[in-house]
Amino acid sequence: MGKYLNVGSAGFEAIRKGIYVDKTEMISFINQTLGTTDKLTCVSRPRRFGKSYAAKMLCAYYDKSCDSRALFDGLAISKDPSFEKYRNRYNVIYLDITLFISMADNIRSVVKDMETAVAEELQQIFPDVKKDRSLAGMLFNIVEAGTGKFIMIIDEWDALFREAKTDLELQKEYIDLLRGLFKSSWTDVIFEAVYMTGILPIKRYGTQSAVSDFREYTMLSPGKLVSYIGFTEQEVRSLCGQYDMDFEEMKYWYDGYSFRRLESVYSPNSVMEAIKRDEFGSYWTRTETYESLKIYIDLDADGLKEAIIQMLAGDQVRVDVGTFQNDMTNIRKKDDVLTLLVHLGYLAYDSEQEKVYIPNEEVKKEFLRAVSTSRHREMVRLIQDSDRLLEQTLNMDEKAVASMIEEIHKEIGAPLSYNNEDSLRSTIRFAYIACDEDYTRDEELPAGHGYADIVYRPKKGVSMPAILIELKWNKTADAAIQQIRDKDYPNALKDYGGDILLVGINYNERTKRHSCRIEKITK
Repeated sequence: MGKYLNVGSAGFEAIRKGIYVDKTEMISFINQTLGTTDKLTCVSRPRRFGKSYAAKMLCAYYDKSCDSRALFDGLAISKDPSFEKYRNRYNVIYLDITLFISMADNIRSVVKDMETAVAEELQQIFPDVKKDRSLAGMLFNIVEAGTGKFIMIIDEWDALFREAKTDLELQKEYIDLLRGLFKSSWTDVIFEAVYMTGILPIKRYGTQSAVSDFREYTMLSPGKLVSYIGFTEQEVRSLCGQYDMDFEEMKYWYDGYSFRRLESVYSPNSVMEAIKRDEFGSYWTRTETYESLKIYIDLDADGLKEAIIQMLAGDQVRVDVGTFQNDMTNIRKKDDVLTLLVHLGYLAYDSEQEKVYIPNEEVKKEFLRAVSTSRHREMVRLIQDSDRLLEQTLNMDEKAVASMIEEIHKEIGAPLSYNNEDSLRSTIRFAYIACDEDYTRDEELPAGHGYADIVYRPKKGVSMPAILIELKWNKTADAAIQQIRDKDYPNALKDYGGDILLVGINYNERTKRHSCRIEKITK
């Protein structure tokens, strides 16, 4: 077993000993690309989405220095016709770019150090093969000597672009190395397949990819690999049943990534952490602090503040993902920031609508944490206003509630098209963000003889009244309360058993004034 060549199956063995979700069918997909013009695969995913798990799985499967049959027994790939044909048949080079960065005395030397280290190990293992000053040349000579083609797996391929954001000379050196390996007349001779993982897609120069022959599968366009991005709903249901976890709560916290081929994808690391700790919560910061999000929220990009407010209110925001250059330095406008946040996992992308949104409760909490300490003081104030609004509502202070909603509507109404009902609904959702800590929110909830506009239901263990909000436009707050009673909307909370606050809110388009009426139903 080598450091870089044929590293063995220890990584996948460790994974199999823990809570494991079978993703081995991905091997069948890679097997179909072996030796073809599609053999270069680049998969980009956020942190916490299992990139390294997949890389270690592929190492264990292809590495000819070990016998991994027992590791795959009973898993999906073991039933595939290609399983035995390619299992443990190749020399596999595994490169963890973050490891090379951590070992370097100076990050400027990482590319040379990596090329030298791999070449020296190859020379030791194949001493009779002619040396070459380049890694590509060395690999070419080894294959020509009759050893068979290589499979190369590169984990965190883009780490240099993230760690050395402004060092263009080092980035060019790295790209030149990749081009020498994967975009030359030697590539087909040397490699049976290449699998790269990273957070960002391959860097673009203008409209061209730096290494254009790779098939890319990204958070914007995952293609046939969509079911390997994270956990599917079926997989999460199975885990919840196995470990006695509340599925609906798991969905609320960690679902929300949606794609054309798969409607519901969960953040895998967070699901695992919730199971291991037997507790739902935000595990995002266990692996990466909110500072990385805060950096981008604080940018001066036109329209960014308004877009964040819209998304915190539960809306989707249109985005042009085509201008993003797949790096963290050429961030010129709002759409670049939002596209980067998709790749980082902070936003989900609806490719049909070409819109982005905050996917789930866990990520929303990270946004709120970042916003609460951002330099956009108006956003900080709006969050603080929401805390006061909830207190005023619970105190049934109708005038104060109407006044606060009016102020928030003025602040965020412009980007939401102020004079329409959607604007008012978005205002209410944002205004009551403070409810997210203790309540779950439902909209257009079937109730009685109609649909309740917005319902805030207290979470388990929370001894606060439920809040049922009805919105009116150019009518009266009293009319809103009357509709709640006439159509028996409180019936939606018949199983709740606690007090219910009925909140009627009206907006007068002519005067631009808001009114509020609050009544209590005591159980």
